[in-house]
Amino acid sequence: MTVDNALAQVTASLKEGAELRMKVAQECGPAIVQAACAMTKCLRAGGKLLFFGNGGSAADAQHLAAEFVGRFVLERRGLPAMALTSDSSILTALGNDYGFDRVFSRQIEALGQAGDVAVGISTSGNSPNVVAALKQAKSQHLKTIGLAGKDGGLLRQFCDIPLIVASPNTARVQECHITIGHLLCELVENELSGCKPGRL
Repeated sequence: MTVDNALAQVTASLKEGAELRMKVAQECGPAIVQAACAMTKCLRAGGKLLFFGNGGSAADAQHLAAEFVGRFVLERRGLPAMALTSDSSILTALGNDYGFDRVFSRQIEALGQAGDVAVGISTSGNSPNVVAALKQAKSQHLKTIGLAGKDGGLLRQFCDIPLIVASPNTARVQECHITIGHLLCELVENELSGCKPGRL
């Protein structure tokens, strides 16, 4: 690989990512605002945010949960959020006893309460364990938000608010997913930053 070829590849990938973000702004902007409002309403009512996904999406789930529990930009009280991807004992027990397809839905069954928000992340939109968890969440009257790529796959059937990055490129979709996640953090934090501890 020559330096010139490498630089051309870098430029092309960054351009593709920038163009896709603008497409997301046009196609998903209202849904992103709707999702942020649902999260804010949930947190003000004493609910919690539950994030889950596989692989890179698992990393995004943990990243976003950390932003809410800690802080994104503004100083404010910690907000109740958790990633269902983080406890190796739970994941391996559920995978062993029930199968990998139920590692998230069983946690939703145990931890989810009506009014909570479940956020499933799947680049393909077809990850069986993510789809199963969103289906379980809907049955327990959680608000469901889904981040997917391509055409949204099966995931969109079980989402109150689907956030679909319409691209077949997995890397570009993942880049947009974390951007959407940061926008959700920013919007929710701006709404709740003036709240004192114990009050939302």
